Amino acid sequence: MTGRTCDIAIVGGGLSGGLIALALARHRPDITVRLIEAGPAIGGNHRWSWFASDLSPDGTSLMEGFRKAKWDDGYHVRFPGYRRKLRGAYRSLASEDFAARLQRELADDAILTGAEVAKLDAGSVTLRDGAIITARTVIDCRGFATTGDLTGGWQVFMGRHLRTAEPHGIARPVIMDAAVDQLAPSGNGGAYRFVYVLPLGAHDLFIEDTYYADKPTLDRSALSGRIDQYCHAIGIKGEPVGFETGVLPVITGGDFGAYTEAHRTPGVVLAGARAGLVHPLTSYTLPIAVRVALSIAEDADLPGEQLAAKIEAEARRHWKRMGFYRLLGTMLFGAADPAQRYRIFSRFYRLREGLIERFYAGTSRFTDKLRVLAGKPPVPVRRAISAILSESPPLLDPTRKTPQ
Repeated sequence: MTGRTCDIAIVGGGLSGGLIALALARHRPDITVRLIEAGPAIGGNHRWSWFASDLSPDGTSLMEGFRKAKWDDGYHVRFPGYRRKLRGAYRSLASEDFAARLQRELADDAILTGAEVAKLDAGSVTLRDGAIITARTVIDCRGFATTGDLTGGWQVFMGRHLRTAEPHGIARPVIMDAAVDQLAPSGNGGAYRFVYVLPLGAHDLFIEDTYYADKPTLDRSALSGRIDQYCHAIGIKGEPVGFETGVLPVITGGDFGAYTEAHRTPGVVLAGARAGLVHPLTSYTLPIAVRVALSIAEDADLPGEQLAAKIEAEARRHWKRMGFYRLLGTMLFGAADPAQRYRIFSRFYRLREGLIERFYAGTSRFTDKLRVLAGKPPVPVRRAISAILSESPPLLDPTRKTPQ
């Protein structure tokens, strides 16, 4: 007997922490786990989406057991003067379905909600109420927190789940509808706006108003009004049955070593968005979270210090691989007039489908990168060069405090 509470304690029951717990339950059921979440429910109030091609066969297998929305007949994008249907298969998972599977498949005592963490170290997690959970390995998945070491802009959004009295008639997702007013709500500075539409059922729609904004201001009243206007424009009437809001970083550069050092706790594994394991331009996290969860399950017997070093090395490699996307984000925020930023995406969605899917998966080939940058640029060349050479603003969100 070791006297420990569990083998592995995971702090943060969001996407990354939940998938790590699930991967361990599936591949290493002999290991005891505690999944510790400060909020009232695992997964919070979110919706995660991805392309089927984003995942490896093992990743697809891990995600197979979730109840999720699936579209195998393609999706649409819309821009001023240009529309396109693409063939890629698309998936979307709601947090309540995420939580339901974890509750089914994890051990009865594995999930702790409403458990705010006061401090953690390599062998224990101390809760705000004084309770101590001891573990061989501690994994910190508490989410992205600003330090001032990274630079960029923000993705600000509000999503609404509507239920219509009559069938709405929308068969496929609209991943990006930028044929909308590009004026940002006050307080956001410049922004690129698009609307995201998911037909979750014959009578159910998820409609999200999204901005690539210079500032992290989330004006709920303004965004709610914009969704009302969009629904009226497309002839949709329904009762709201749920909503979500969010502010995500769009990372364009910075000192990743300093960012990691600011969050590092000796011997503690740092994973998820807190570790920088995100797509810096699209903010898509699920494919990366799946890959890291499987990687941790594969080496779950490593001592905490060694597992922490492994995942930190993966985060450094990921940062290096994502340089191309940070460059594009720099040009988006620094070189394009806010009202004209949609032109960058409109041009991008004229490219080959395989290139587009690899872009979202963060696996663009060298030839993909050349193709994205070749031809007539969607932003003035001088401004693009100036943006690349200039220092982007630090990612500092005044509405958030860095978790300790």
